[in-house]
Amino acid sequence: MRSGLSRTDIQGRIKELVEGLFINIPSGVGSHRKDLKLNREEERRVLKKGAKWAIEKGFGSAEDLEHIEEHGCIEGANPDRVSEKAMERGRAQLGTLGSGNHFVEAGYVAEVFDEAIARTLGLYKDQVTIIIHTGSRGLGHQVCDDYIRVMMNATRKHQIELPDPQLCCAPVSSSEGKEYLEAMACAANFAFTNRQMITHWVRETFEQVFQKSQKDLRLDLIYDVCHNIAKIETHTVNGKKKKLCVHRKGATRAFPPHHPDIPSDYQSIGQPVLIPGDMGRCSYVLVGTERAMEETFGSTCHGAGRVMSRHQAIKAAKGRAIARELEDKGIVVKGASQGTLVEEISDAYKDVNDVVDVVHHAGISRKVVKLVPMGVIKG
Repeated sequence: MRSGLSRTDIQGRIKELVEGLFINIPSGVGSHRKDLKLNREEERRVLKKGAKWAIEKGFGSAEDLEHIEEHGCIEGANPDRVSEKAMERGRAQLGTLGSGNHFVEAGYVAEVFDEAIARTLGLYKDQVTIIIHTGSRGLGHQVCDDYIRVMMNATRKHQIELPDPQLCCAPVSSSEGKEYLEAMACAANFAFTNRQMITHWVRETFEQVFQKSQKDLRLDLIYDVCHNIAKIETHTVNGKKKKLCVHRKGATRAFPPHHPDIPSDYQSIGQPVLIPGDMGRCSYVLVGTERAMEETFGSTCHGAGRVMSRHQAIKAAKGRAIARELEDKGIVVKGASQGTLVEEISDAYKDVNDVVDVVHHAGISRKVVKLVPMGVIKG
């Protein structure tokens, strides 16, 4: 999200802002909202309608949908393919951040690499921005667990030889493949709804802290895109257009200018690509390219990627005051637990600057702006 605020506007209020975000957005393992009660039928509507459900309930405006992948709703979602256990896990967790590497971050534009594209995205130097990273919570995790068992059986049934059992799979056209795609669409729609609700609470928090209206704050959604999904797309293979199932796991779309699946106001520049780093360094906004369509099925990386396991990170952080270290760098961070901050230390991740330079020089996405954190809430 972008805002109408500058870095100096919020510099003295970061602690207050982080506290407000932490109160308004439930975070951490098993977090849930006490003020949002979903019954089974309402949850089924969430899974079918996605972010449109959130808009209908007053969480944001219809303009937000223009800047969400698939307008916030993947077609073909069938709640009958989602187990009761997954439904139960999701019911209490809609509108929550969750744990691990999920976060809400307020930062600012520290560097602009392409003025013209940044202008089209409404971004400029020292402007305050917000990044939200979360997904389908326990519902999506359970859908994955449930269908791994289905896929293990399908692999044997269809006599597919695997180098590793974790690559269990089924033909897209098989009953198992079709059912999984219907269940996965439900999980994606849950995630779109979840992020839309958090977007709304981010706006409310800014209004509370700065005593300004949404009109004055201009907290607009730039883009919302998946990075753990399989999509049916058309790509050119050996000179021929083919319909493919493109799996992006820890990867994100990077569609080029004039692609029909990106918003009308981004047609001239390509799809916005979001590559977050860690809570102590920086993140980037890039745009997709034609080269990505030719070389990587319209994909690029999503995030810096870990170099340490969570257990290794805990050992590396022993005796260190992580929140204090970050505060010394001008970053206020609040986690649902001390353990989360320790597991998510900067040392546990590759340097996102290096990662982004690789994809930029490879031509599969193009740098637009660099964002530096000022305040972060972690699950």
